[in-house]
Amino acid sequence: MNDKSTLLATALLVAFFFIAGLLQLLDNFIVMMILFLGFIVIVVHMILIKSKEDDKKNLPPNSYRD
Repeated sequence: MNDKSTLLATALLVAFFFIAGLLQLLDNFIVMMILFLGFIVIVVHMILIKSKEDDKKNLPPNSYRD
């Protein structure tokens, strides 16, 4: 996943949160867990992407690592 897919996942999470609020589904425990887990997955993904970018910036110039 890249930045565009993270943005798309965030937009889908916001849309699902909005729709669940309109339909008064936020009182349901399963819906709340799906929204919470979606949020956690997006945050963890953003942290992993940022750490990989930092690792690539800190590599020596003659490194053969991908």
